Amino acid sequence: MVSIRRIAGQDGASGQQHSGHGEARELAILNAIAEALNSSVDVQQALERTLALVAELLGLRTGWVWLVDPETEQFYLAAAQNLPPYLQEPVRMSGHWCWCTDLFRRGELTPTNINVLECSRLHPAVKANDPAMTQGLRYHASIPLYFQDRRLGIINVTGPSWRQLTRDELRLLSTITYQVGIAIERARLAEESTRLARAEERSRLAREIHDTLAQGLTAIGLDIEGAMRHLESSPERARERLERALATTRESLEETRRSVLDLRAAPLDSRPLADALVALGRSFTSETGVRVHVQVTGEMALPLRVEAELFRIAQEAVANVRKHARATQVEITLRTTPQDVRLSIRDNGAGFEPMRRFEGRHGIVGMRERVKLLDGQLRIESRPGRGTRVAVRVPLAREAQA
Repeated sequence: MVSIRRIAGQDGASGQQHSGHGEARELAILNAIAEALNSSVDVQQALERTLALVAELLGLRTGWVWLVDPETEQFYLAAAQNLPPYLQEPVRMSGHWCWCTDLFRRGELTPTNINVLECSRLHPAVKANDPAMTQGLRYHASIPLYFQDRRLGIINVTGPSWRQLTRDELRLLSTITYQVGIAIERARLAEESTRLARAEERSRLAREIHDTLAQGLTAIGLDIEGAMRHLESSPERARERLERALATTRESLEETRRSVLDLRAAPLDSRPLADALVALGRSFTSETGVRVHVQVTGEMALPLRVEAELFRIAQEAVANVRKHARATQVEITLRTTPQDVRLSIRDNGAGFEPMRRFEGRHGIVGMRERVKLLDGQLRIESRPGRGTRVAVRVPLAREAQA
């Protein structure tokens, strides 16, 4: 493979030939990155593919991407490739302060090479003279990631050698980050469009509650007035009107109760469940460094009370991972069909014996209660040293009829 750095050292006819070959290869890789970013709806997968292509182009091995959570403004690890052992420990890759992220927050980070002695994440291992933990890394290049004036994050890349990246290589990476920024902004706009649609849906439900109450109360009032007129002259007709008013009251009360339950999905903040799970994963990764991958298939509208309870279950499962699992990866899967919705939270942590009772731990009990409210099923699969999987299935046929 001919890297940009090797091309820069050539001259004469041979150099021009290699240079032309290198430019063609660079263009092919840029096109491949654009295709990967445009074809994937999963930002994490697109970023990981981009890191792999960058490694192929520049002869690098390791890379990681910090993104800024638009809700919390905290950094989280969005993608990584071949991290050295020291950085594979989740605590090293939480969203806490470091030299490059601090520069980025101040708007002072430019495409540059950073000596690992200046890198607060790697410095302890370097100071301990433990090359096995750092794989001998001397530098990593940091390239800020923007869309127009919006600050999105940082791409860090490094290779097995001790070399710094050249000016041409940094320029190329800046071009790549421009493409990445467009893809991330496109995903953000799609999420925002969905959120606005959800807000409109909640407004519609509020209007329905008002209309239901107004119509119901009007009908009840008319029936009671009619009954009052017939109390003495025709008790049977008065009774008939009162029974009709009672039936209307019960119907209106049930309809109002159902609509209010739908509006009580506060934990999701007008977001669909899939977006709320992604935000939950970003926050968890930022706080712990544990990578969370969210996979969604069969996206379709769900009753808001179902979404709210499923989100609470996911919150509890992720909290358990944080407290007990000592995991390095979490996978959240959401699959919806017209018949049911299935939610799975899997980690690669310490695991436990599901039949064993743990005093003072009420998370599983809470999850069971929430699943019961939805007439669903909960399965917990775990073995010591083999991780844990929490799986929920909720039927939708009854919800569709409600």
